[in-house]
Amino acid sequence: MGKTYERIDGRLRTFIEAQPVFFTATAPLSGDGTVNLSPKGLTGSFAVLDELTVAYLDFAGSNAETIAHLRENGRITLMWCAFQGPPNIVRVHGRGEPVFRDDPRFPGLLARFPGIDPTPHGLRAVIVVTADLIRDTCGYAVPFMTYDTDRDLHAKRFAREDDASLNDYFHKKEHVATSLDGLPGLPLPLPPSTV
Repeated sequence: MGKTYERIDGRLRTFIEAQPVFFTATAPLSGDGTVNLSPKGLTGSFAVLDELTVAYLDFAGSNAETIAHLRENGRITLMWCAFQGPPNIVRVHGRGEPVFRDDPRFPGLLARFPGIDPTPHGLRAVIVVTADLIRDTCGYAVPFMTYDTDRDLHAKRFAREDDASLNDYFHKKEHVATSLDGLPGLPLPLPPSTV
């Protein structure tokens, strides 16, 4: 039923890139820390960089748990489910890193997302994940659901922000600079963009 893959290519890559939503899971090292599970979407905000590396755009939000966990220990799992077509679940277990806007690698990474204008979304970082283990499973119990379109609410909400007002927004949120468990989250003030 399940299979382990050496790389993200061929049918596996096609499946991953076709999914309109995926999920990220991270956790702190502390055994009593908060496990975080987040849905990610927005067409064009995910990219396969090479056979073992993927990346996604990290946009403004009311917390930064994934960033905090990655800064502490780097562990992350990404998961895609087939909600249409043949059943399938793919997980990429690996090491992740938030690449912030002032990092010299940021412009090159951002160029890997040509189908999306990140400006109206308050882009905070590019999350880069290197796969340690790539597996699929049957997905027989995943329901059929249809994808209609991306929601436009995120862009509408954050399009009216500039760096100064976005910094104010992040400072007002309890769990952006610091995670639920007190780990360092998004560096504030928001680093200036190198693009």
